[in-house]
Amino acid sequence: MQFDSTQLIPVLPEISLLTLACVVLVVDLYIREEQRILTYAITQIGLILTLGVTIAVSMPAEQILFDGSYIRDPMSDLLKMAILVISFLAFLYAKDYLRDRGLFKGEFYTLGLFAVLGMMVMTSANSFLTIYLGLELLALCLYALVAFDRESPRGAEAAMKYFVLGALASGMLLYGISMIYGAAGTLQFDELAAVVKKGDLNQLVMIFGVVFLVIGLAFKLGAVPFHMWVPDIYHGAPTPVTLLIGSAPKIAAFALTMRILVDGLSELHGGWEGWQGMLIILAVLSMGIGNLIAIAQANIKRMLGYSTISHVGFILLGILAGTQEGYTAAMFYTLVYALMSAGGFGIVIALSRKGFEAENLEDYKGLNQRNPWFAGMMLLLMFSMAGVPPTVGFFAKLFVLDAVVSVDLTWLALVGVFFSIIGAFYYIRIVKLMYFDQPSDETPLTIGVDTQVALSLNGLAMLFFGLFPAGLLSLCSSAIGT
Repeated sequence: MQFDSTQLIPVLPEISLLTLACVVLVVDLYIREEQRILTYAITQIGLILTLGVTIAVSMPAEQILFDGSYIRDPMSDLLKMAILVISFLAFLYAKDYLRDRGLFKGEFYTLGLFAVLGMMVMTSANSFLTIYLGLELLALCLYALVAFDRESPRGAEAAMKYFVLGALASGMLLYGISMIYGAAGTLQFDELAAVVKKGDLNQLVMIFGVVFLVIGLAFKLGAVPFHMWVPDIYHGAPTPVTLLIGSAPKIAAFALTMRILVDGLSELHGGWEGWQGMLIILAVLSMGIGNLIAIAQANIKRMLGYSTISHVGFILLGILAGTQEGYTAAMFYTLVYALMSAGGFGIVIALSRKGFEAENLEDYKGLNQRNPWFAGMMLLLMFSMAGVPPTVGFFAKLFVLDAVVSVDLTWLALVGVFFSIIGAFYYIRIVKLMYFDQPSDETPLTIGVDTQVALSLNGLAMLFFGLFPAGLLSLCSSAIGT
């Protein structure tokens, strides 16, 4: 067989990103410490070019390549664009933080780019083998990034926890994959869907395989009861790494869930005896425990970690609905959450300075007196996370709840509303500290112009997409195929 070189055109985004990571790795070896800004500039320009390539190769038609292991479709195109934009913001917010603390090194950008490459591979995976390859590439880079500050014992401890629990989750996922392969005889999702639809397989083995798959997915998403790594890693990692972990990888995790459960195992959706029942349990536990424990947190990174768990519960609500409307709502929620998370941690980074980490809730007292503009941006972000209209977070929750109600799971929607009300408390508490308390620290904020512009756009996007949600929703709808 001769290789068809035209198959390389749809994978040009991955090829360009891999080339970029290698260029950054090599260039960084030959520049002095004071020239390190060049590494950052190459990274950001490369991400913009990769975004342009992704837009250029996107098309409505689905393409399955490399003997069925890779798929390029509208969903993968949109998710890749979102991952690249969020990663661009993460690197931009991280720049000044890393420079102040002597961590402004090429390794951060190299590991970050390879992590982004792993996310992009996950979004276009059409087989268990490809999806595992992307997942491990992402995970190995994140393990190293969590321990990036060698002087931090807390970071080293968090990296060890992340590594051990991540290895356990990968083992669970692999065991589930092996059982499904044994029952169905294929690793490709389209072939797996056809075999499951035919029904000529060992049902008991398939059920065990799906259980282990869902456990592995829950670990990667950070859903309860497999959430124990989230708050510790969010707290222990350097804040720019926490920002990276808490934003773009959630988009990749959504793609992972959609590819496995929807593309490959949609026929096993079926109520409590299928994966829908498992996701109902995970969603209710995640919304409940995530919101309740977040109330007790005095550290904003841990609080946002538990809030992530509650948001994952909402994303699972959309997926478990099992309808095109539900998948669209879940994608909309995931993209919005990634943007909210990037902005929230971006504000935390902006308030931090050399020798001081703005991690405690008390550090946000009187922020309106110190910098009214960024207090306003934080207010928009917190209101959006809480689901307060007219911010986009309100519509994200509304679309998910509507999808759940449309499949006669009204009780589940009511549970979601109940825990959202509880969750609003700890977000509004930060707003209260910023606007109604006296500042405990009068030090003026020193924020770079590029960071100021990016954070302003990030915060205002919460309001813009809240006032005009139809554009992003229609993009998600067309990506899902409705």
